[in-house]
Amino acid sequence: MNAKVELLVTASGHGFENNVWVVGDDSEVIVIDPAHDEHAVADLVAGRTVVEILLTHGHWDHTGAALRFAALVGNPPVRLHEADRFLWDDEHPGAPFNPLHDGERFTVAGVELGVRHTPGHTPGSVSLVAPALGCVFTGDTLFEGGPGATRWDYSDFALVIESITGRLFSLPDDMVVHTGHGRSTLIGTERPQREEWIARGW
Repeated sequence: MNAKVELLVTASGHGFENNVWVVGDDSEVIVIDPAHDEHAVADLVAGRTVVEILLTHGHWDHTGAALRFAALVGNPPVRLHEADRFLWDDEHPGAPFNPLHDGERFTVAGVELGVRHTPGHTPGSVSLVAPALGCVFTGDTLFEGGPGATRWDYSDFALVIESITGRLFSLPDDMVVHTGHGRSTLIGTERPQREEWIARGW
């Protein structure tokens, strides 16, 4: 297996930094959340075939550059959970995307990414599990030290805790958590903190 995980940190120019994750090998890749700087992401891909663009959720900082990046790399499918269509439409009015479904599986460079719907941060938030690589890409659902923000009227703290508990904490302790912002962590590092997060309410 030659597949690997690559990280590019991109900046919005307004103090926002996002993690862009690339999974694949020297010939084909899947790109997760190509944020802010489509040219920097295209440079990282460096001529490899982009088979899918997977968006963990619909917030502008994760989706804003998706179509511009797609146009630079041959217009592969841009995938987003249908429940976040309202957020996509705010950023890309009238532009289509391909719906992403819970339980769907994608294969690139001989490894599989499985989609788990993990709502709470947004209604359509998903996490992408890559067992062969020992990691899960959680977008803004789970970070080092707790869940993603739930300050919007469409978000739900109890639901994000339920998603993390049922859909992420069922993964092995040594599963690496690659997040949408900041440092990666481990499932086994975060699981013992669950009751603390619930007590503090965020």
